[in-house]
Amino acid sequence: MKEEEVNRCQIQEWYPKFKSISIKTLIHELPESFVQYLLDDSGPFLLPISVMNEDALPNRIHNPYEEEDYQVSEGSGDEAEQPSSSPLSFPDLELAIKESIKTLGGAIFPKLNWSAPKDSSWISTTGTLRCTSFSEIALLFRSSDSLVHDLCHAYDSCSDKNSTRPHSFFLALRKWYPSFRPDMEFRCFVKSQNLIGISQREVTTFYPALVEKKDDLRALIHDFFVDKIRPRFESENFTFDVYVTGDERVKLVDFNPWAEFTLPLLFTWEELEQGFEEEKEVKVEFRIVESRREVRPGLKTAVPYDYLDTSPGSGWDQFFRNAGEELRHQNMSSDAGA
Repeated sequence: MKEEEVNRCQIQEWYPKFKSISIKTLIHELPESFVQYLLDDSGPFLLPISVMNEDALPNRIHNPYEEEDYQVSEGSGDEAEQPSSSPLSFPDLELAIKESIKTLGGAIFPKLNWSAPKDSSWISTTGTLRCTSFSEIALLFRSSDSLVHDLCHAYDSCSDKNSTRPHSFFLALRKWYPSFRPDMEFRCFVKSQNLIGISQREVTTFYPALVEKKDDLRALIHDFFVDKIRPRFESENFTFDVYVTGDERVKLVDFNPWAEFTLPLLFTWEELEQGFEEEKEVKVEFRIVESRREVRPGLKTAVPYDYLDTSPGSGWDQFFRNAGEELRHQNMSSDAGA
């Protein structure tokens, strides 16, 4: 795989060419200061201060009685620990994004050059990628591990690697459709400019209706590839995602490089690489989850393991031990003072 093939799959590169058959999208070049904010893991997890007072998470309810418990007397040692740096804020970017979200109907889902932060959707208030403000986008991006690939490792698999990262990063704001049906999104695999495989995109659920529509969907997506994609996308090997609407229109969602960091879903990369090499007439293999027994785990369940793990030695186990020790210490102090 060449760097040019990876670059071709960046949304700011392909979207202008395929705009008429894709989801309505507005793209912003990100300032380097925001990119460095996403990369910085040296300190606490902080979200930018919103200049429009639109926070990603609910504010803590003001309780003056609790404030009395946390007052710091003048000259105490704790006072020196208060943060002295100015609040983190990106006002120009926030205002531009606010205007774009309004243009797109009030709600969007975001992505970087190549990737969307699907692995961090669990942390949003809706459990989805739906965003209505800059703060919600920042929360998803700052919480995502998958975006680290875009930021640091996009060219690691390239045979002619000369770059460690793209020159610029872009934020794509894509119109959010409440009627979107996850069962109608598919990933397509193209080798030597031939469509060889189609996979159900959402592999964590069994959709009985797909079994009945399988043959029709295969033909619909294949015709879309032949007419709209193959003549205009220059790479020999690549993947692309599509969405089929209720009235059987096919919409282009994304392009991805032909590489192991792209999820093969119901295929394996080994069979995609080797399975069709000797066939003259390339057959499009269409795979869906055929029964509930075939459902696979996926990004839908991507809550960090540490968040759930309560086994001995885990973070939660240590937390409960420390809390118990502190409670015992407080009880002993109370008894001594009685």
